[in-house]
Amino acid sequence: MKVFSLVWVLNSGILMTVHLKKLSVGSTSLDSLREWQALRLAHEGKLVHVTRNKPRRADELLDGGSIYWIIKGVMTARQQIIDLVEAQRLDGTPACGIVLAPEIIQVAPTKMRIFQGWRYLEMADAPPDIGADGEADMPTELAAELRDLGIL
Repeated sequence: MKVFSLVWVLNSGILMTVHLKKLSVGSTSLDSLREWQALRLAHEGKLVHVTRNKPRRADELLDGGSIYWIIKGVMTARQQIIDLVEAQRLDGTPACGIVLAPEIIQVAPTKMRIFQGWRYLEMADAPPDIGADGEADMPTELAAELRDLGIL
């Protein structure tokens, strides 16, 4: 019965939003990510993250998906994915450009294992955006540790 339901959903054209999670290589903090992206935005006029492969679940990503940035082992922030475009890597090989909204939204810090490339992140597993509960004032590593302990 479950298989039939899943097949029906897939064949019915109903999209289920999905996100990406990605290590922010070179970032030491959320502020450093913001500074680096502000420089890129000022220099290039838009933010495009180039990746080797085009995501197979492109339609689901473009249905409200975001890229969730992992900094020093903690999922810290997200940016909405605006588009997927053809791009080239520095060596000239074809790639996929993930066009991102300029706004970086802080999320509830969540510890993550390190991995290479990017991975899909289902909506149910995505951490919530940080609201006005004061958690944003806390260092991200401390907040992630307290969340793992069940205190936050």
